[in-house]
Amino acid sequence: MFLPFFQMLRREGVPVSLREYLGFLEGLRAGLCTYDIDAFYYFARLSMVKDERHLDRFDRAFAASFSGLDAIPAEAVLEAIDLPASWLEKLAEKTLSPEERAEIEALGGFDKLMETLSQRLAEQDGRHQGGNKWVGTAGTSPFGAYGYNPEGVRIGQDKSRHQRAVKVWDKREFRDFDDTVELGTRNIKVALKRLRNWARKGAEEELDLPATIRASAEAGHIDVVMRPERHNAVKLVLFLDIGGSMDAHVKTVEELFSAARAEFKHLEHYYFHNCLYEGVWRDNRRRWDEKIATMDLMHRFGPDWKCLFVGDASMSPYELTHAGGANEHWNPEPGALWLQRSCETWRHHVWLNPVPERYWPSTPTIAAIRDIFGGNMYPLTLEGITAAMKALG
Repeated sequence: MFLPFFQMLRREGVPVSLREYLGFLEGLRAGLCTYDIDAFYYFARLSMVKDERHLDRFDRAFAASFSGLDAIPAEAVLEAIDLPASWLEKLAEKTLSPEERAEIEALGGFDKLMETLSQRLAEQDGRHQGGNKWVGTAGTSPFGAYGYNPEGVRIGQDKSRHQRAVKVWDKREFRDFDDTVELGTRNIKVALKRLRNWARKGAEEELDLPATIRASAEAGHIDVVMRPERHNAVKLVLFLDIGGSMDAHVKTVEELFSAARAEFKHLEHYYFHNCLYEGVWRDNRRRWDEKIATMDLMHRFGPDWKCLFVGDASMSPYELTHAGGANEHWNPEPGALWLQRSCETWRHHVWLNPVPERYWPSTPTIAAIRDIFGGNMYPLTLEGITAAMKALG
């Protein structure tokens, strides 16, 4: 009976294998989530989703497979869903307050609730809106959509409004993880997590359970062992192009920067305009007064640091190839030379470009910088960030 669910997962783009599906069925046969809809959802997700980017796709497939009450003839709703009352009771225990559960018991409990729904479906012969009895919309009846009742059964509503419905199949909590949706800070964090190198540093802050068990067994009494927390040990130098043609990409770059600051404990960021030259800056309001020598950075951050450039790489070719070609100051050396030096200093280097990849061939400087970076230029998309993190790692 779950084959349509498996097929829906595949149609939604969840790369679930036949082996994973069979493992899911084995778990059901073993009774791992009998009559517990929350357990069923999480067990299905655990069994058939391998990558957090696919969580939203799973939720869409789950909703499509186990929803659809609005498409079922009203007189057949109860027979079609065929859910044991214990499912509803367990869900109510988790979601309803003691006062709301008392209201349901006062009305006769869940058996009475489902019996009343069956009666009203049989009596009602048309759409109803408002009110507190009939199956309809925008009222306080326990049955219907777009209304409110603490013991409700939702029918024909695409999403929850008051989080009070007993049967909710379409709540999607992970839509921001989907790698096919637009960029956002949360999505970018997921992509940046591909670049991780865990290390334990700092003060002893967390319990080392295996070591505590071992030490306690040897000592004959409880011997608590602590250890430093794990942190991402990757060190990243981030260079951000600012101003000019990059103004159109401010929001996307801000989201990337925000995500990077949250993900990397060792992050140093600097700004440049169009191309890297002899000086960069940390504060755009003081870009002319507080410049930092690029060569000093190359001496300060050794080869154990990784380097990430973010920019559209779109400029006059002279800014890249000639001394004095920069459009804001006289640069003693070509920008291409400084980019080559950065690639030599930081062996792990990539460039993220917010310009859509299909437009790259029309801009000569994009091709030139891509060559300098040994082909390590990627579009500023979720897939591009993921590929860049893999190259840096």
